[in-house]
Amino acid sequence: MTKLRELAESIAREAGQLLKSRVGKIKSIDYKSAFNLVTDVDKASEELIIRTVKATFPDDGFLGEESGEELSRKSKRRWIIDPLDGTTNYTHSYPFFAVSIGVEEDGVMVLGVVYNPMSDEMFVAERGGGAVLNGEKLTVSKESSLDNSLLATGFPPDTLNNMHNNLESFKYLTSHCHGVRRDGSAALDLCFVAAGRLDGFWERKLSPWDVAAGSLIVEEAGGRVTNLEGGVMEMASGHILATNGLIHEQVIDSLAKVKTLIGH
Repeated sequence: MTKLRELAESIAREAGQLLKSRVGKIKSIDYKSAFNLVTDVDKASEELIIRTVKATFPDDGFLGEESGEELSRKSKRRWIIDPLDGTTNYTHSYPFFAVSIGVEEDGVMVLGVVYNPMSDEMFVAERGGGAVLNGEKLTVSKESSLDNSLLATGFPPDTLNNMHNNLESFKYLTSHCHGVRRDGSAALDLCFVAAGRLDGFWERKLSPWDVAAGSLIVEEAGGRVTNLEGGVMEMASGHILATNGLIHEQVIDSLAKVKTLIGH
């Protein structure tokens, strides 16, 4: 595990420096859908990560945002990679983005690494080993009241055409807590919950690479991660609620009230 962790941290830092060096210097922007962007920098970062992992662990599998899934017949280990979480931010030189790398062993997430190159913050968690930020232990907040909490969320790319676009939940919770931030990087939002900077985060329609590393970091910092109803969070579903644990049921209740109010 030490070798695995050191490699993941090293790769995240190297990919992060690539991102930082290319801010404002994007050569091409493509569209996966109307508002879902991908740049040449996303692709270069993912290629760097996979190439470097393969040099050490050639039999491992991969799930990358840009290159898709590469299954392995020889290894039960899979790397789940978001080479640039916060691409829209990045295209506008808005300095809130990260490299996210999760490592899964036989279907269980065992290592999570999220690196923010603009602040030089490295969030790391090993299953059963706690979570750290630049080597210092992470602990979720102790806030027990939703009224006094600071939350974060996000919206799906197809907000205009999606009945589950999260806008009503955003409106409701904004009026029932200190505020709701929309920062544009789920990986960093999860890490901020782990660090106690946020008390909770929820979002719909995310992808496995958005939450693989960050969800483990929250759990290892003492937080709670579920789906929006309080059940097991399945990465394939894309629905996640992560909190300090103390306000978890209050957020679930609030989301349920919104669902009742809008009728779906």
